[in-house]
Amino acid sequence: MKGSQYAAYSATRRAKKEPKVENLLASYLPIMIFFAIAVALGLLLMLSAIVIAVRNPDPEKVSAYECGFNAFDDARMKFDVRFYLVAILFIIFDLEIAFLFPWGVAFSEMSMTGFWSMMVFLGVLTVGFAYEWKKGALEWE
Repeated sequence: MKGSQYAAYSATRRAKKEPKVENLLASYLPIMIFFAIAVALGLLLMLSAIVIAVRNPDPEKVSAYECGFNAFDDARMKFDVRFYLVAILFIIFDLEIAFLFPWGVAFSEMSMTGFWSMMVFLGVLTVGFAYEWKKGALEWE
C-alpha cells in the first residue's frame, strides 16, 4: 500500500468505527419523547386540578379523619400511645409478610433448606402474633 492509499484506508476505517453524532442522538429520541410526554401530562393534570377543583370546604371535609383528633389543634397535645402501638405492630407484621412474596415466587425451585427456613420464620411470626394477642395489644378499648 502506498502512503496516500494507506491514509485513505485509515480515514475510512476510522469513519466506520466512530459512530455519527446523528445516530447517537437518534438513539435517545424515544427517551426524550417519553420524558416530554410525562412532563406534559403532569403539567396538564396539575393545571386541570387547579381549574376544575371545587373550593368550598364544609365542616365534614375539614373534620378529623382516622387520626382521632382534630388536625388543626396544638402539635404538642397528648394522645393515646395505642396509636403508636398499632402502627408499629402493623409495620412489623406487614414487612414480615412481604418476605413471603419472593419465597412464593421461587417456591418451585427451592431446596428443602429454603422451605424449612421459611417454616422457622413463620413459626417465629406466629409466636410473636400469639404473644401480642395474649398481652392485649390488638384490643382497642
